[in-house]
Amino acid sequence: MAARRSKRYIAPMVMPERDRRGSKLARLRRRRFRRIPVRVLVPNVVTLLALCAGLTAIRMAFEDRYALALAAIVFAAILDAVDGRLARLLKGTSRFGAELDSLSDFVNFGVAPALILYFWGLHELKSAGWIAALVFAICVGLRLARFNVMLDDPDRPAWTSNFFVGMPAPAGAITVLLPIYASFLGLPRSALLIFLTLVYTLGIASLLVSRLPVFSGKRVGTRVPPDLVGPVIVVVVLFFALLIAYPWEILTAGTLAYLASLPFGWLSYRGYERRDAESRPEQQPATMQSPPLAAGVVRAHDDEDRPSRLN
Repeated sequence: MAARRSKRYIAPMVMPERDRRGSKLARLRRRRFRRIPVRVLVPNVVTLLALCAGLTAIRMAFEDRYALALAAIVFAAILDAVDGRLARLLKGTSRFGAELDSLSDFVNFGVAPALILYFWGLHELKSAGWIAALVFAICVGLRLARFNVMLDDPDRPAWTSNFFVGMPAPAGAITVLLPIYASFLGLPRSALLIFLTLVYTLGIASLLVSRLPVFSGKRVGTRVPPDLVGPVIVVVVLFFALLIAYPWEILTAGTLAYLASLPFGWLSYRGYERRDAESRPEQQPATMQSPPLAAGVVRAHDDEDRPSRLN
């Protein structure tokens, strides 16, 4: 009888605890398996397509099909330019997408171009060629890591978003393949060209990790006047038509033009710095008189302007 009474009194004390645990587990399951909006998935799918293009470029280079390998790298660069803009347009940015984009960029624009160059000609220099390929891939990884860290810096002026610190990874990948473009245009692959390729690869790798300000162009083309919509579409279609018809000529000319434009980006950055330094003493008294709440509002607005996906 005493045992029955103890069970009768203990049972009501134990059951509510089980009910609470069951309801908590149910809430966790619902939270873990919540539905993800399609607008968040679309940019990640584009990033994965770019990753597939980079891995395919490695396979094509291994099979000595360098034309297809270079086409895959260019296609990955185009998709990389699209996924970030698409995420911001659809309001589908996420931390997961930013990390996936960084990993994809390292493979597409660090590992794949380095292996393509090594299979194409750097292997003739044996260990020296492999070291050059390693240095390039490592510099791309360091450049991407620095880019991710600088996104979290709230003290940067707003105008710095117009510039990259160092050459961006997609541009570095397209630029470092210039010797292969030249070989397709008829330049003989001699020992001198292979040695110059090694030096050129190390030079592009140094630009990736340098502090050189490079114009980003992220805010170019965000707004197109209505009367220029037609001409812009014609120019874009013409560019892709020329790229398909004359790929090596367009890639060579574009690479040389991009390298020639680097000093102008540095001069523009210095101009912004000079104007910022001239306006800072005038704004200092107003900043000291403003209440702390206003300063917090300005800082929050600056944080919202930072991109959440990579470049």
